[in-house]
Amino acid sequence: MTNQKYATMVKIRSKDSPIVKNCVKAFCIGGTICLIGQGILELYQALGVDAETAKTLCSVTLVGLGVLLTGLHQYERLAKHGGAGTLVPITGFANAMSSPAIEFRAEGLITGLAAKMFVIAGPVLVYGTSAAIIYGVIYYFATAL
Repeated sequence: MTNQKYATMVKIRSKDSPIVKNCVKAFCIGGTICLIGQGILELYQALGVDAETAKTLCSVTLVGLGVLLTGLHQYERLAKHGGAGTLVPITGFANAMSSPAIEFRAEGLITGLAAKMFVIAGPVLVYGTSAAIIYGVIYYFATAL
């Protein structure tokens, strides 16, 4: 079978993705996660926590909720419908960090849980940290001149 025949066969048998529907669902679910985050932030501030500490507590709470939902296998169900809307908020980062660790926990504490925790998010963390250092050095020398 030639590449052209294969491409034609794939095109015929593949059904079109409902792009608009998927985008609307991602927007609504991602927006709802962010709305919950804003509610948590407002709650902390209403309890008398200063703004900077409330932001930190809100982030920690959302990460905790993301890990909890991942551990209970509910984040996958949410992601099935929300797609990228569940990846963008901080809860998506928590899911990316915890899901490999939870999946490989049967292999043991060190070789399973600890080793697999950074499989997905590790490269992102390394790149982000490296990029921040490089940009910081460039910014330092650009403003010092």
